[in-house]
Amino acid sequence: MVTTIAGVILAGGEATRLGGGDKGLASIGDATLLELVAARLAPQVTHVVLNANGDPHRFASFGLEVIADPLPERLGPLGGILAGLRWAARQESLTHIVTVAADTPFFPADLVTRLGVAVVDAQDIALARSMGRVHPVFGLWPTALADDLAAHIAEGGKRRVTAYAGERRRVALVDFAADGEIDPFFNINTPGDLAKARTMVRREKE
Repeated sequence: MVTTIAGVILAGGEATRLGGGDKGLASIGDATLLELVAARLAPQVTHVVLNANGDPHRFASFGLEVIADPLPERLGPLGGILAGLRWAARQESLTHIVTVAADTPFFPADLVTRLGVAVVDAQDIALARSMGRVHPVFGLWPTALADDLAAHIAEGGKRRVTAYAGERRRVALVDFAADGEIDPFFNINTPGDLAKARTMVRREKE
């Protein structure tokens, strides 16, 4: 049963198409991407933590606990998911984590509720889908899967999130509707995406 859920913001990308550095620190209006993502996630969960590697002090102003990938190998989102599961396993009463991307500031306000409703078994995984595309970074993960995911990695399993989820676990896919032509999981990869996001934020405030 889904009872207590923590939110994990995955911020491990290198933002090469935006010139490098931390994508979440890019400004969108009066806030950074990371601030927008955290503000959208916080009302949906009991705790919010940030998964990022390197010096955690660069995120000190956000007031979030920063957790690094637990393995030296670069694993992409799987490393961040494992970090979140390991962190959650050390806390009391956390049954699940939900993961979101630091570069996707307009994800649904009912993301966590709808993912939670979709799972039937305590060890199910739920992933978001929109416009026919699965978004594996936006998922609900039982804390109890930490050891299983670690074993998948240690055994040389494929590093794609969907490979782990689809091959070893039962997955519920949850469809979220687009707002017109705007995908709610629109993510920012390029300067053009950043400009589009700034326009979207301005329109939200009008």
